Amino acid sequence: MSASVADAEWLKSRTLQALLSALSDGGEEARVVGGAVRNTLLGQAVTDVDIATTTLPDETARRAEVAGFKPVPTGAEHGTITVVANGRPYEVTTLRDDVETDGRRARVHFGRDWKRDAERRDFTINALYATAKGEVVDLVGGLADIESRTIRFIGDAETRIREDYLRVLRFFRFFAWY
Repeated sequence: MSASVADAEWLKSRTLQALLSALSDGGEEARVVGGAVRNTLLGQAVTDVDIATTTLPDETARRAEVAGFKPVPTGAEHGTITVVANGRPYEVTTLRDDVETDGRRARVHFGRDWKRDAERRDFTINALYATAKGEVVDLVGGLADIESRTIRFIGDAETRIREDYLRVLRFFRFFAWY
């Protein structure tokens, strides 16, 4: 099954395209991930745009600054830099594996493997990526779950919940919404 979000207004943003381009230069890659892709496919409103990238946090910040944006190290130890671009925040997170978790926080290892990054996420419908051109990349069966409106944990549900106990609350919230 293939899908596209190429017609989404948020993806047409020059600011977002400039940020994706800056993060994708020189053999690196950045994609929109999660809620913006999910909600667009479901015909729901998109309120924020998150980005996954192969660049390490320091490099993400450097590239954002060079592109004229303001990087804020909101969670650099976990790979997240909030990039404020023309007044709009974008949460940019380096691909990662959760090495060790305590039910709320994780010790992470940064990587370059999109499938491993997708597999550490909570639900299949949140692990959808979109390229700068709008092609949806589905590595864990999220498109089928979007179509059937199924909320499904990635892998073993108990494992996902033990990694982060708030996922139980997210499950019920998503179940009610979608």
